[in-house]
Order: sequence, then C-alpha cells, then structure tokens
Amino acid sequence: MPYDSSHPFLFPAVSSRKITAAFDGGRLSSDGGVMLLAAAERQLGVAGRLAAVIPDRRDPTRITHSMADIVRARILAIACGYEDADDLDSLRSDPAFKLACGRLPDSGTGLLPRNDTSLIKRSRPFSTH
Repeated sequence: MPYDSSHPFLFPAVSSRKITAAFDGGRLSSDGGVMLLAAAERQLGVAGRLAAVIPDRRDPTRITHSMADIVRARILAIACGYEDADDLDSLRSDPAFKLACGRLPDSGTGLLPRNDTSLIKRSRPFSTH
C-alpha cells in the first residue's frame, strides 16, 4: 500500500499559530527535519540547561536574543550539518529554522546574527584550574 503524503503533519504552535507540514510545494525549506529536532530539544530542555551554565556578560538592556535562543539555534544548526556559526547568516530567513527557533516565517525577526553565536565561543563557563 503506497504512503499517502497528502495528509499534513502537525507541529506545536508558534506564537499561538498552528504549524502544519504539507507536501504541496508551498513555502519550502531543505531542512524540514529541524522541526522534529526542535520538538525533541524543547521536550528535553537541552538549550535551557546548557544556557544556564554559560555566563552571560551582556548588558541586559541591550539583549535581543536570550542565551537559550542562541544555544538552541547553534544546536539545531549543527544537528542539521551547519557546523559554522557563519551558516546562521544564510539560515536567518529559512522558514523551517525560524519556526524551530520560535519565530514566525513572515515575522521581521530573523535568527541570530553571527556575533551573537560567537558569545558561546567567547564564554568560559568552566574553570581550567
């Protein structure tokens, strides 16, 4: 019996909007699997737990993206094969990555700029003594 791909696949809502994966050729992304990874990450709370041990020395009045958002974007990018922080520049407007990071595809808010992801590299959460 052939698989009928006309049935939509539902994901958790983002900003109170229903998210459905359909295979009708609408808005496209080559990284649809990132939605499944994001659902698993949120269920496990990996990004939040990692962010809790990374010191955030940024000025709180100028923060746009939380440390958990930064960690989540890097985790998802690496899991999808984008190992460099530079890759997030090209993924800023990708609809699947935006949804996976809790942003609507049509929102003006993109993913993190490269300098935000470099915070993880510059932070030294663990002592080397």
